[in-house]
Amino acid sequence: MNSLQGKQTDCHSLPVPRPALASRFASAGFIILITASLLFSGCAVGPDYKKPQAAVMPTTYKEGTNEWKLAEPQAHLPKGAWWELFGDTELNRLEQKAAAANQELKIAVASFEQARSLLDIARAGRFPRLDLSSSAVRQRDSANRPINGISNGRADTYNNYNAALDLSYELDVWGRVRRGIEAAAATVQADAADVESVRLAIQAEVANDYFNLRTLDAETILLKSSIEVFKKSLQLTRNRRAGGIATDLDVSEAETILKTTEAQVPVIALQRARTEHALAVLTGQPASSFAEPEKPIDLAPPTIPFGIPSELLERRPDIAAAERRMAAANAGIGVAKAAFFPTIKFNGLAGLQSVDIGTLFNWPSRIWAVGPSIKLPIFEGGENRANLRRVQAVYDENVARYRQSVLVAFADVEDNLAAQHLLATEQEAEAAALKSAQKTLEIANNRYHAGLVTYLEVATAQNAALDRERTHVRLRGEQLVSVVALIKSLGGGWQAPKQFSDARARVGSETIAKP
Repeated sequence: MNSLQGKQTDCHSLPVPRPALASRFASAGFIILITASLLFSGCAVGPDYKKPQAAVMPTTYKEGTNEWKLAEPQAHLPKGAWWELFGDTELNRLEQKAAAANQELKIAVASFEQARSLLDIARAGRFPRLDLSSSAVRQRDSANRPINGISNGRADTYNNYNAALDLSYELDVWGRVRRGIEAAAATVQADAADVESVRLAIQAEVANDYFNLRTLDAETILLKSSIEVFKKSLQLTRNRRAGGIATDLDVSEAETILKTTEAQVPVIALQRARTEHALAVLTGQPASSFAEPEKPIDLAPPTIPFGIPSELLERRPDIAAAERRMAAANAGIGVAKAAFFPTIKFNGLAGLQSVDIGTLFNWPSRIWAVGPSIKLPIFEGGENRANLRRVQAVYDENVARYRQSVLVAFADVEDNLAAQHLLATEQEAEAAALKSAQKTLEIANNRYHAGLVTYLEVATAQNAALDRERTHVRLRGEQLVSVVALIKSLGGGWQAPKQFSDARARVGSETIAKP
């Protein structure tokens, strides 16, 4: 057994019966069945679930100052409308539409409802099964049927009317039903976490597309504004050429920079159309009827609090789903182990039977039967042992998946914390570069008007300034998108859940639940 599974009680550590032992079970009789039922009532074979340690964690964030905390999956904790941090009413509206109409989210919710139904099916195994059956049969028996070992040579034809209640109840001595319910319940919780994972991914994608759309709008406005400036510059150069001050080369260079800039407008327009169509799909609307008015980006990235608490990772739904599937796999080991032991059922039958419909409901027509039954696996060609090995391997696989999800979560946070610092540094440097490029353009224009240089110097300065302005706009959009990525990597926002705040108030400056 994997060392990560919980320590087992005496009931849980019952040995798997071998064929010789199974034969002794078969010959023990009804008294042993009753004794076993009383002795093991409430027990369940297989390991009790104990969550394994996620991984060996570092003591601090590489990109921060907080101590790590071993995550306890809590995807159910409220995350709130984290997108409201940006203070954009249009983004809020799109998020609400996506929450109400996104089809991927509806698929995830439907899958969750299926899991809940399977849990109800598993729970039904705890109760007796009662069926009502009735039949009316006209029957002919063979004339050559054996009666007391010989043929009576007579064919009988008669009616057979039946009405009966059939009761069946499995005594869950070995916990097969209970382990099945345990596995189904854990699967429901995993599917609920999957719903939250899809929801968070959709929310983040809406925000990303929205910020990309606004960045493209700002870039479009910048290009159009530059085009107007370049048109005036071209006209001025033509006038200077007519006055003999400029050359044909100057006119050609002015026209080239204008046409090159104009050619960028449809490129940006195509990117915007694709982004707008993606937003339409996310909000559950046809792309042909969805339109977002043009609006430049005018948002500043929200301030990232210094020292993000690592316990926020507890809210990540992918971690919660991985942990719950690990629990379900552990319960599956108990179900597989129970297959080695006898299945004990209590059966009962009560009803009426008659060859004449008129006497079917008479008292002498009553029939009944009651008693236990046992089904004991003697030889199944190694099927049960192979299945036990399979479910143990499934458990090991889910342990590895859980640990991987935790490692990926920490890496995501590190990536996005690094992005916050580095993009802010890049934005500062880019702002300085833009200011320098604008100054260079101003000097080039003055020198050109004074006749000291050709238009080539002006064109070069114009290209450099436009590139810097576009990069500045794109960086602002990247900063907003990186904040969304950080929020997503934390499971939604960075406001610590109330229970963590209360715990911190109790222990003061001590670290909570250090691994």
